Order: sequence, then C-alpha cells, then structure tokens
Amino acid sequence: MSNRVKQRVDMRLSVPRVLPDGRKANVFPFHISLEGLEKAVMCRDDADYDTMVKTICICAKRKNVIVIIYTVVSNHCHVAVLAASQQDAEEYATELKKIYSMWFRQKYGEGGLLRRTSAVVIWLDNEWYVRNALAYIPRNALDNGHNVGEYKWSGYPAMFSRNAVATEECKRVSDLSKRDKRAIMHTCDDLSGVQWLLDSENHLIPESICDSTFLEQAFNNNQTFFIRTVGSVNSAEMDVKLVDAPRRKQLDGDLFKVVSELSNKWFGSPVAELSLEKKARLMTYVYRCNRTTSVQLARIFGLSRTDTANILKNI
Repeated sequence: MSNRVKQRVDMRLSVPRVLPDGRKANVFPFHISLEGLEKAVMCRDDADYDTMVKTICICAKRKNVIVIIYTVVSNHCHVAVLAASQQDAEEYATELKKIYSMWFRQKYGEGGLLRRTSAVVIWLDNEWYVRNALAYIPRNALDNGHNVGEYKWSGYPAMFSRNAVATEECKRVSDLSKRDKRAIMHTCDDLSGVQWLLDSENHLIPESICDSTFLEQAFNNNQTFFIRTVGSVNSAEMDVKLVDAPRRKQLDGDLFKVVSELSNKWFGSPVAELSLEKKARLMTYVYRCNRTTSVQLARIFGLSRTDTANILKNI
C-alpha cells in the first residue's frame, strides 16, 4: 500500500466521541482563532496565560466541544476542537471571547479588549486543512520567542505522550473544594466529572485536557510525521487561510468561486442547479465562514433578498 493511500485510509475527519454532557455523537474538527483588539496584548503575565488555558477548557465543557490542541501567546490564541456542528463551534468561540474578556476587565479595569474583533471559526473539512492547522497551532509558540517543544502554554506536550503523566503526583480538578475551584479555576461551574489534572503550580496538564488521539491519527500515529509537519508548515499561508481571509469581505467574483467549489464538492453540481434546500445548507455554511451580507449572498446564490433573509434568520 502506498503512503498516499495509507494516509487516505487512516485520516478520519469525523469521529465518534462522548461529549462533555455525556451524549455520544460524531464530531468534526474546527479551528478557532481569537485576537486582541488591533494586536493588543491579551496575556500580560503568567496568571493571564494560565487563565486563558483554563477558560479554553471550561468553555469547552460549557458548550459541549472537545479540545484537541491549543496555543496561547501574548496577543492571540489558537484552538482546535471537535464539535458536533458549526454552530456548536461558534458558540464555543463566542463563550471563550466573552469569559476571557470578563477576566481581563476585572483584573485590569479595561473593557472592550475583544469587543471589535471576532473569533474566527473554520471547519477543517479536508486532510490538508486538518494536518496543517494542527501543526500550525503549536508552531505559534515561536511568536513568543519560545521553542515549540518547551512552550508552557500549549497543548503540544499532550501529543504522542502515551499517557505518561504520573497521576499520583497530580491534583484532580474534580477533587477541588468550592473555594479552591474558584481560586484556581476561576469558575463556579460544576467540574465534578472532568478528568483534568493540575501540576504542582496548579497549571492544567495538557495530557489531561486534550484529545490527542484525534491529532495522532491525523498523522498516521507517527510522531515524526507530526514534528516534521510542525517544522515545515507555512505560517504565513495558514494565517491567511485560517485567520485573515475569513475577516475580509470578498468581491462577488471571488466569493462566487468559493461557493462554486463548495457546491461541486458537496453536491457535485453548480450552484444554479441546486435545490432551494441545498442552497440553504450551503449558504448557511458560507455565511458563517466568510464576511459577507444577505444582499451579496442573494446575488451569489441567485435568490431573492426575501428568500435569503429567511434562510439566514434561522442561524
């Protein structure tokens, strides 16, 4: 079997998981980026970094998604999650932005840090996107001038660790008293069922919070493959594809090309030949993943403004 065929067999873009609320579901990978206002410093000291990591986990439990890998740097963070739907991933991103903003305002008395910037959510819908995004996320440690493998505020150590954490030397979050939970985890949420572990400095241990199994299978369970991809991924290209491009409004012609490619990929037909139901499904996805308007989408999909508005009002 060739390597190319082997990769195609091993890569799974949809996997069954038990969600934080206990339900079983097929979940899909999404990339989420969150940036400070005009590259503002979101994390100013270790307490901020620690809080952001804990917020990533607490919001995942609240919004029923599973963290794969993350990296937090001074002015932005990246998270890959498994979610049952685009809506779940977007609700998670919104919650992450809101909760961390509350921490920042409480600590520094500064509001509006994230108010005018959006959390960008991208469905990783093909092998190239999955592998490059999962490698790009830990590579962001370089932005803070650190070696990827030694960076403290990243889920990278969880990958290919083979559950090497000595649990007897750790503290279980589920065992914390209410007072300790508020002081350490900065929440009053019920965390009795989580498997998260804290180290001696009360930092979350990545191996206990990340679904490393998904990432490892994406790289054929080959650590060398993963490390090589981390070293070779084009960060500038990924910035454009995952962060910058979704925030920019595109010209009709450019957006039409995007929609046409998706239409052929999803349904094997041009946009003009799709039923209203299929157009609605595709339009919903395009609206969530691109900066666009109801009027522009009406032009792209060949629908009336009324029909387009009716489709989008349910999002």
